[in-house]
Amino acid sequence: MQSVVTEIARDTYRISTFHPDYGIQFNQFLIADDEPFLMHTGLRGMFRVTLAGVASAIDPATLRWIGFSHFEADECGALNEWLGVAPRAQALCGVVGAMVNVGDFAVRPPRPLADGEVLQTGRHRLRFLATPHVPHGWDAGLFFDETERTLFCSDLFFQPGDPEPVIVAGIVERARAAIEAGLDGPLAKDMPYTPYTNSTLRRLAALQPAHLAVMHGSSFRGDGGQAILDLAVVIKVLLNKPDGAV
Repeated sequence: MQSVVTEIARDTYRISTFHPDYGIQFNQFLIADDEPFLMHTGLRGMFRVTLAGVASAIDPATLRWIGFSHFEADECGALNEWLGVAPRAQALCGVVGAMVNVGDFAVRPPRPLADGEVLQTGRHRLRFLATPHVPHGWDAGLFFDETERTLFCSDLFFQPGDPEPVIVAGIVERARAAIEAGLDGPLAKDMPYTPYTNSTLRRLAALQPAHLAVMHGSSFRGDGGQAILDLAVVIKVLLNKPDGAV
């Protein structure tokens, strides 16, 4: 396996590795700044491949911050490996994640972030948004780069296969097809529909992202806010929610 590295926004690199056994891409995102930020660690077994991808853009030892959405192998499985090669690196996660998982799992204490807290990495401003159960897990949260208007949206807009790095149309249709294909599969209940799902998605849409950095599949450049609103409708319809759900 080998990573494909693509700059999807200024200073923001998509590090994508297609895993044939899973039939999907595993994508990490690096912001090369004064304090470099990595979104997703990747699987522990894929660490060397991901490390090579990061090394094509920066010296991995200079990595300062490691973010992820929720406690899951592809999100943070290689966290301790990254902490081993980057002596100043520290995990970033929500308060719940730090308390129930990362504080014990990580070899160095994480930095917990409150909902809405902003971290300045140099030129870039990263806002943390607590998004419980979106895409899944009560510890879930997402990061939004206010400088380049990039939303690192984890498993939202999941697309199988090995598609192109960036698309400017069709991301909602691809995500809908993936959800429909998985409704009867073993991962059918990976994203619960809670009383807060729709309001959380609308909060993300209100950020008006210009880039959607998708963990599995192509990233998107365009009207990310409308894409999220459209995805909210798709999720509601496919999960058979009544019209009164919020």
